[in-house]
Amino acid sequence: MLIGFAFVAFAIVFMRFERDENRAAHRFSATTTIAGLLTFLLGVYSLLGNVNVAAAAAVAATGVLIVREDLHEWMKKITLAELQSVLVLLAMTLIALPVLPDRPFGPWGGVNPRQIWIIAIVLASISFSGFLAIRVLGERRGVLVAAVLGGIVSSTAVIFAHARDAASGQTPLRVLAAGSALATAVSFVRVTAIVAALNPALLLLVSAPLIAAALMAIAFAAAAMSWRRAVQVDVSAVRFRNPFGFLSVVGMALSMGIVMLVGRIFSEQFGAAGAAATAAITGLFDVDAMTVSMTQLSPRVLTAENAARGILVGVGSATLGKIAIGGTLGRGRYSIAVGGMSVLCITAGAITYLAITGLR
Repeated sequence: MLIGFAFVAFAIVFMRFERDENRAAHRFSATTTIAGLLTFLLGVYSLLGNVNVAAAAAVAATGVLIVREDLHEWMKKITLAELQSVLVLLAMTLIALPVLPDRPFGPWGGVNPRQIWIIAIVLASISFSGFLAIRVLGERRGVLVAAVLGGIVSSTAVIFAHARDAASGQTPLRVLAAGSALATAVSFVRVTAIVAALNPALLLLVSAPLIAAALMAIAFAAAAMSWRRAVQVDVSAVRFRNPFGFLSVVGMALSMGIVMLVGRIFSEQFGAAGAAATAAITGLFDVDAMTVSMTQLSPRVLTAENAARGILVGVGSATLGKIAIGGTLGRGRYSIAVGGMSVLCITAGAITYLAITGLR
């Protein structure tokens, strides 16, 4: 009771003083008041509770006070849609996930809703991180950095935007070609990371071809930039769909479940060829869904070799789709550059895969 009365007395005096000071300075802020009350409480807790916890909280509070101006500027850049995306993440994780059943549903072994939902949330979170990185760095740091960050979200979106810029003629084609190659390289690395996280048994067969393809794309980008010294250019921002809207997450989960079920049906009816055909078709629209589905089909439905082959076929199909985008929307030289880059990446990956399977 003594501490409580002392706190109330301290709070009344301190808050009145801060109110008069704010009026004199013509400002409106509660930061100092909150810091003062927190200091009193931490001092009490250090005596009556755990001194280590009190010290850690004091250091953390001091750190927040030091960077508060930067935090204010950062908060000004956040849009309502991005705040809604964070709310969707929390709702999907803390509300929907606990009530989803953790068992398979449907014919042919079915799909596990909880497992699919967790994977969808993780993939969308990664994409949303890249989306925020582009918002913060993309327009300020130039074409190549934006392309690398964009590859985390969607390399196809990057190539679509670069093809549009190539058609307008406002940006040097070598810069756009290099950016498209870097985004493609990041997409290969992203698929490798998904496989490593979901089914490490496939990593040996999948990682080497994809890393070889990524290195070829990086080499292509380096060659494009060294062909002639690149100049600083202003480019329009790449327009990405927010990957963590409610409908986006639900659509991703549904697509993974459908592809997984269809892949299981085709693999049982037509064997490995059916799974590879499913991966090739799905890869044109959603590489993530295709990759997740193939990893979940091994080893129960597909062997490691067949699942890995399906993933590589799907990635190759998506890479060939980039040629269609570049050829349809871009100018002649950009179309040739993207087409050549895609063919080189596929060739490097295919040779590496054949070399690995030959050694096995």
